[in-house]
Formats: sequence, structure tokens, C-alpha cells
Amino acid sequence: ALVLLPALAVPLGGVAAHGASDGNLAFDLLITFGKVALFIAIMLVVGVRVVPRLLYYVQRNAPRELFTLCTLALAIGIAFISAELFGVSFALGAFLAGMVVNESEFSHRAAEDALPLREAFSVLFFVSVGMLIDPGFLLDEIDKVMGVLAIVLIGKAAAALLIVRMLGGRIGVGLTVAAGLSQVGEFSFILAEMGRDLSLVSVEGQKLILCAALISITLNPLLFVGIDWVKKSLEARNSDTPPPRAPEPALG
Repeated sequence: ALVLLPALAVPLGGVAAHGASDGNLAFDLLITFGKVALFIAIMLVVGVRVVPRLLYYVQRNAPRELFTLCTLALAIGIAFISAELFGVSFALGAFLAGMVVNESEFSHRAAEDALPLREAFSVLFFVSVGMLIDPGFLLDEIDKVMGVLAIVLIGKAAAALLIVRMLGGRIGVGLTVAAGLSQVGEFSFILAEMGRDLSLVSVEGQKLILCAALISITLNPLLFVGIDWVKKSLEARNSDTPPPRAPEPALG
């Protein structure tokens, strides 16, 4: 979605993204996928070989603080290059950078060193999202908010449960996955902001997403409590069911 939205903005009624053309849609999509494929190929072929060796060299010959700085510089640098040279979203570039760093044998140390920074950004993320909520809009458009919330809590959960069951997963696993996905993730905010910049999502639509996100994140722990109760009920019911009787041997 992060890759396709800028290319599909004009056909969907929005505005062209920076660097996008208003010409043939198929050609624009081909160029977009070509850039993304080239970037991913470079990351998987070159990045997977270069980044782990670089982290190994820094870990062996530099102080601990420089290792942390090198890890952060790699992540931000790869994300910046992906956005400037390949037209890939900054968020998508950072995601791929994390995958490359994870290939290193020092990935656990990198994650441990970045933990305080991650916790600080998590706090800032939730506080900033909360500050974007308009209480007046929530009360005035409560019916629309409930509609979006139903899509998130019921629609996403039902789809996740159905997929897990189709893949052969147990009902308990499916319920856990459904509860975990019945909220709005952080990438949804990125997509909503991109949609607003491309005139594909109105300001009202973005507010609806924010309100539904706040309520779904708040209710998510309660859903896990309910899921645990349902799983225990199913286990108790299965334990009370007598085992099937073995067929009697035929006489003769």
C-alpha cells in the first residue's frame, strides 16, 4: 500500500505525489515496482553482506557507544536513501533497514542498546496520537466512529480467525491472533497521513481513524481477557466430552 498509493493517487481522484507523472498508469506502476524491486534487491544482496560485516568490525574495534551510534546511523541512512533515490516511503525503508540489521549476529545487542530509545519513541507516539484526538468530534460523530470501530474490532478479527482456521490452526490460536489484530497499528497512521497528503483521505476520515485507533487500543487488553475466558471454556468442554468408544470386533 505504501508503494502503490502515490502511483494510484491521480486515478483514485487524488493529487500526484512528488516526482510522479500524470501519464500512463501502467507505465507509472512499472516504474514504481521497478524502483522498489531494485532497492529490495540491493538490500537483500548487498546490504545483507555489508551491514553484518560492518557491525562486526565496529563491535570488535570501537567502544560500545559507537556501536549504538552506528546501528542508528545505518537504519536512518538506509531509510533516507530509500526515500531520496528510490522513491520508497521513509517508513518502508526503515522497516527494510531493520530486517538487514537483524541478519547480523549482533542483532540482539543492537536491539538491547536501542531499547531505551524505542521506549521513549513509543511514549511519544502514543502521547502524540492522544493529543490529535478531538473530543468534540468524537461525541458529534459517535455513529461514524462506532462504524469504523466495528470494522477494526469485528471485521479484522473475523478475517484473522478465518485465515488461521483455513491454514489448519487451532481455534485457540485463531482467537489469540484475532485479538492481537483487532486494533489499529502504527502503519495505519502512516497510510492515513499519506492518503491525506494525496487528497485520498479527508480530514474527517483521518479523525475517524484516530478515534477508532484510540478506542481499539484501549479495548484490546479487555479482548485478551475475554479470549482467555473463551479458550478456558472450550478446553473445559473438550475435557468433559467422553472419548469415542472403540468399535467392537466382528464375530465370525
